[in-house]
Amino acid sequence: MLTLTQICAPSEHVAGVLVLPFALRQKSRLRAFLDSGEEVALILPRGTVVRGGDYLSGEERRVVQVVAATEEVCRIDGENHHVLARCAYHLGNRHVPLQIGYGWLRIERDPVLKEMLVGLGARVRDEKASFEPEGGAYGSPHAQPHDHPAVSGRPLVFRRQGT
Repeated sequence: MLTLTQICAPSEHVAGVLVLPFALRQKSRLRAFLDSGEEVALILPRGTVVRGGDYLSGEERRVVQVVAATEEVCRIDGENHHVLARCAYHLGNRHVPLQIGYGWLRIERDPVLKEMLVGLGARVRDEKASFEPEGGAYGSPHAQPHDHPAVSGRPLVFRRQGT
């Protein structure tokens, strides 16, 4: 069994692909299977969150690429900044893992939270997508998403539905 113990630099020579949902990418100890069917063991430092696009290696120096699995999530859209800010505030107040995109939010599917968000004026729809929530504010730089559009300096633009 291949044992993966660290996040490493990207490599042109990838031994396999490991597709995992977010719930499993935040576990430091895990037994899983590559897309080829080969069994792997993840033994990572505690608190490590593996992101889609990361590369893992171990003592054998074989490199595995991680892919964020498609999951059942809710996409949250708001008519304006205020609606999305209120939604983000209330989700953060409940310590809900939250992905922040360019003019939208995404959470793991939850009917109770969905009802709350609609009550706050958001449009919420179920979708299947990869889930890459924000890392903790005090986490390592690696805990942040790889490509965060809001950091690009582009302003967020909101459009009313139907325009």
